[in-house]
Amino acid sequence: MKIEIVQLENIRSHVKSTVPFTRGFNCLVGGMGCGKSSVMYAVDFALFGDSIGRSFEYLLREGADSGKVTVQFAQNGSTYKLTRGLKRKGKSINQDFEELKLYEDEKLVASMKTDAIAEQFKAITGLDKDLYREIVWFRQEHLKELLDAAPRDRQRRLDELFGLSDYEVAWSNIAQYQRDYDTEKRFYEKDPDVNGLEKLSNEYNRASEEFTLLEMDLENSTQKLTVAKRALDETNSKLKQLEEKKLAVEELKRKEARLNANITNMTSTLASLNQRMEGKKTIVDNLHQRQNSLDSQMKVCLVKLEQAGLPANQPMEQLGSCLAGFDDKISSLKAEQEATSRSMQTDQKRAGSLAEESKCPLCIQPLTGEYKTDLLMRIQHENVEREKTINQLRIEVANLQKTKAVASEAYSNLQTCVTRNADLKARIVEEENNLNNLSSELEEKQKLDADLRLQLEKVQFEIGKFNLSDVEEARVQREQAFRQYYVVESDLRTKENRKKDLAQRLDDTKERINLAQEKLERMEKIRKTVEVLGAIRDAYRSIQPKLRCEFVKVLRNFVQQVLDGLVGGETPMLNVVIDETYTPYVKSEAGVDREVSNLSGGERTLLAFAYRLGLGQLIMQSRTGHGLGMLMLDEPTENLGSEDGSIERLAEAISRFKAIEQIIAVTHSEAFAAKADHVITLEKDAGVSKISIER
Repeated sequence: MKIEIVQLENIRSHVKSTVPFTRGFNCLVGGMGCGKSSVMYAVDFALFGDSIGRSFEYLLREGADSGKVTVQFAQNGSTYKLTRGLKRKGKSINQDFEELKLYEDEKLVASMKTDAIAEQFKAITGLDKDLYREIVWFRQEHLKELLDAAPRDRQRRLDELFGLSDYEVAWSNIAQYQRDYDTEKRFYEKDPDVNGLEKLSNEYNRASEEFTLLEMDLENSTQKLTVAKRALDETNSKLKQLEEKKLAVEELKRKEARLNANITNMTSTLASLNQRMEGKKTIVDNLHQRQNSLDSQMKVCLVKLEQAGLPANQPMEQLGSCLAGFDDKISSLKAEQEATSRSMQTDQKRAGSLAEESKCPLCIQPLTGEYKTDLLMRIQHENVEREKTINQLRIEVANLQKTKAVASEAYSNLQTCVTRNADLKARIVEEENNLNNLSSELEEKQKLDADLRLQLEKVQFEIGKFNLSDVEEARVQREQAFRQYYVVESDLRTKENRKKDLAQRLDDTKERINLAQEKLERMEKIRKTVEVLGAIRDAYRSIQPKLRCEFVKVLRNFVQQVLDGLVGGETPMLNVVIDETYTPYVKSEAGVDREVSNLSGGERTLLAFAYRLGLGQLIMQSRTGHGLGMLMLDEPTENLGSEDGSIERLAEAISRFKAIEQIIAVTHSEAFAAKADHVITLEKDAGVSKISIER
């Protein structure tokens, strides 16, 4: 029987999971509580339908009303599918018989009746519930159950499983054993490696010698590679330094170009500044000349003002007031002239009136001739004097107007000169400040020019120290070192590949030698087993104790063979002795028997596993005529540790049980799972088991 697929719906932490299995060593691996053992319990339920406890509470998912398990398995070239369901009703959980169905190659062969399913299943696989739970399924913490049982209980249970009451069946089954062992022995006798073991040993020795010489050569090549690597690193470092220096020199050359450009620009700037300074000096000189000219013009104006009778040392406001005095004088003279002219006109009228009427124009008294004549003479004389006065006033007004015109012109010119002189002074100050600023800028630029020329000298000095040929020489040395390194490395890789090939060849040859030796040992054991089976066959009708004794001998061989594989060469061998109650003991090197209770936890686990596996093989042979085809292991690494390698040895031994078509193990040990052919990882996410196939 080989399980192919297990499907779980609402089983423990599995909501809906599909678990595929293959031929060989399968391993379910994961942490505690992630649903590994649930798969084992689900398979047991699907195959037989009986609860392990008093109810199915342990199997149905909490909160679910129904669950279902489907197991697909192969047997004798046919594919079978068996389904069972669970249904919650109130507080009780029972089988859902509507889901109970058995298919053979998609054809329904039985359904809804537990007895019919059990009968068909036993007919197909040869297994019933007791046989399955005793020799196929090693439940967690039940591995040592047979070891810990009372001797008489163990004998009773195993006698039933061996079927010692049915001697004819036992005789037939033993005959099949004998034929199988004879067939296996003849197969080994025809094996070319068994027959050519000496040739294989010689081939292995020659390859070992070649491997040793190659290792010595490899060590020498490795040293050469180290030297070549050191030389390559040195040339790389030197070339890198020179290339970095070359980059620095190129940067210096760029700096030199920038400095030359800056110096050229600075020379142009200095020339421009000198030219601008000369222009400013010319402007300042011209402005001073213009100022001197204005000063001369102002002096002339002041002289004219003095000549006009104005005080030249007065401010311009005072001079303006003085100039206004000319208008007052002219107005006064004109008024006087007007008054005199009116007086003349009045006297002329009086004289005319006197001449015509001979009356006084003032008192209207008659005038005598002499008095009239004197009066006329006197009026005439006064008019002549007035005429002179008017002429004199006219001359004075004309002179004053002329003087005023000269003074006004001088004053206006003086005002213009004063304004222009103030503007000119401000301009002179501004231009002199500009000249000073240009002078300061010129001085600063001259210092900067000197600094640039000093930097240029330093840069040119640094550039002159670098020799470009050193870079090319270093590059050539680096290429030579690289070629040498590449040649040595290629040679080393070739030798390493050769070493790998030789190592693989040695391993393959060694494995063939080991297998051949194991086959020889197996042949010897088979020979002895055949002899034992022959003796058992001859005595098949004898009393039960004798037959049981022979079973015990075969069982001891099976157990010892399995235990030898489990213990390996890492720890002392455990020599097993089994008495007539099927109670195993371990015989020490001193020949003292040790009870199972006196063994260490790891030794008891290994012995229990070997004991159960030996029983399984022997019981299946006695009951069905063929060996154990399937093994279900729930946490078989109890009391084993990875420090002493016992877990790995157990897994390695299980992986070599080729006589068992399928082994399904549940474990939390990654080291144990690493030896499996097919690894299924289980994880729990939010209370739900998740399945992933690792390989």
